[in-house]
Amino acid sequence: MSENKKSIVIVGATSAMAEHCARLWATGQAVHLTLLGRNREKTEAVASDLRVRSPQSTVTVVEANFSEPQQIRATVEGIVAGGVPDVVLVAHGSLPDQQACQDDLALAAEAMEVNGISPALFAEAFAGHMQRANRGTLTIIGSVAGERGRKSNYVYGAAKGLVTRYAEGLQHRLAGTAVKVVLVKPGPTATPMTAHMPQRGMASVESVARQIVAASAKGQPVLYTPGKWALIMLVIANLPRAIFNKMDI
Repeated sequence: MSENKKSIVIVGATSAMAEHCARLWATGQAVHLTLLGRNREKTEAVASDLRVRSPQSTVTVVEANFSEPQQIRATVEGIVAGGVPDVVLVAHGSLPDQQACQDDLALAAEAMEVNGISPALFAEAFAGHMQRANRGTLTIIGSVAGERGRKSNYVYGAAKGLVTRYAEGLQHRLAGTAVKVVLVKPGPTATPMTAHMPQRGMASVESVARQIVAASAKGQPVLYTPGKWALIMLVIANLPRAIFNKMDI
């Protein structure tokens, strides 16, 4: 990695949020972007767009396995061999169909792995290197769905709840160091992942990306985006069970 360029690693670089964050990071400055994706062709397409938008930046694509712990470790070791990144964004995930997960345990297992275990393993693999270097920002995208289990999405919510508890523990571990851990909790956002859902009231991916980049720069411990979701989820999380169980959410 070039010493005079901020180094940024994006895990799950083909997600809409990640792609828009990358564009913001590369705007007006020279950065070194390392894009991790499961599909090389799709990740290369994102990289090509970024190279056109930011000719002064360097963009590297890494095709990665997102499920095997040893391969996750090896991928991260290969990246940090060139230097500990300034910023790591862990952004991958999927939005499973709740009923399908109820009917097929294999789908439920895959949903929990992709949305919970895999992000935590990537974060853990980077965290040790950042701690030893005593520098860097680790930003992890969770979800407001992890605040309380709801019948409409509790498999996805359980995975994101894991991410929340994991990030809280990592923040506790790294308290007192120069390493910052940022937990992002987006509300419903207009992305390809939510294209099948009603779009009314959804946040734009551009606005969410701007807030993620700003929170990463500040090392903000928790970001609800849009901010209204902090209050909404505070109410939902604290509703008495007797009331909550009558709600169709």
